[in-house]
Amino acid sequence: MSLGACSETKLAVNTAKEVAPTQSKIGGYKIGKPYQIDGVWYYPQEDFNYVEEGVSSWYGPTFHGKSTANGETYDMMDLTAAHRTLPMPSVVRVTNMENGRSLVVRVNDRGPFARNRIIDVSKRAAQLLGFHEQGTTRVRVEILADESRALKAQAIAASGDMPAVTAAPRGSISSESLDSPPSSGGSSSGSGAVTTASLSSPPPSSSSSSSSSYSGGASTSTAGSSASHGAASYTPTTTGTSYVQAGAFSDKYNAERLKKELKNLGAATISTVQVNGRELYRVRLGPLSSTSEAERLLSAVQAKGVSGAKVVND
Repeated sequence: MSLGACSETKLAVNTAKEVAPTQSKIGGYKIGKPYQIDGVWYYPQEDFNYVEEGVSSWYGPTFHGKSTANGETYDMMDLTAAHRTLPMPSVVRVTNMENGRSLVVRVNDRGPFARNRIIDVSKRAAQLLGFHEQGTTRVRVEILADESRALKAQAIAASGDMPAVTAAPRGSISSESLDSPPSSGGSSSGSGAVTTASLSSPPPSSSSSSSSSYSGGASTSTAGSSASHGAASYTPTTTGTSYVQAGAFSDKYNAERLKKELKNLGAATISTVQVNGRELYRVRLGPLSSTSEAERLLSAVQAKGVSGAKVVND
């Protein structure tokens, strides 16, 4: 594997071929049903447009040698990761926004579920990305669509099964009424990414982690458990301002309703954005002055049942 760094602040990206599982390690292809962890709902789905920025952590020795959510054997020295909603296996590029290092990893587990982190990478991946010692860093995660489709075909061929899949159509945007629970979670789709929100409870049939593809192996990260860390140690990018985006809707009425529900958390605003030729109404709180403020506000929004909320930068 040619992963030599050309400088202290940049590491050459590897290839998807280098993260493909060997025949002895390959697991099944799995998406999974909606599931709930610590009161937050997650909606696994195929989304070959996925792009998101947020905090990454890592997990290692505690889960080394144990099964991942799709049946692989976790090896902390492989270039793999746990993600909350992407298909398993799939291939993503993770870029450390603090030092510019970029690495391709294979998603084969579920998690993380602590402090609104968006991905848990293996110990080796954290070392190569340059944040193994500090524990967390701010990253950009982008799915590699063609490579993920190829890995899907490989996993299905190995298992001999064709799973039932609800795909996220290319460039699609799902806007849900606040009067009924969503069938799938909002997804990021680049700079124009939007999320949907629901103030209703999800279906009782998906009320426990036992009905999901969740693997406990992904809920702990860095030298012990993620609970041992304080607030995630990252600084919002200097190129923009941070907000908590609670949702985005094609119907302004739904945006107004959500804004009203959040009024006791601070000043919420509604702004419009054009995505794929459609006008959407975004509900945001902010601007926010610090990471800790963003995390506290995001947790408060999620506590009101708005599962699709996230921190964004403009």
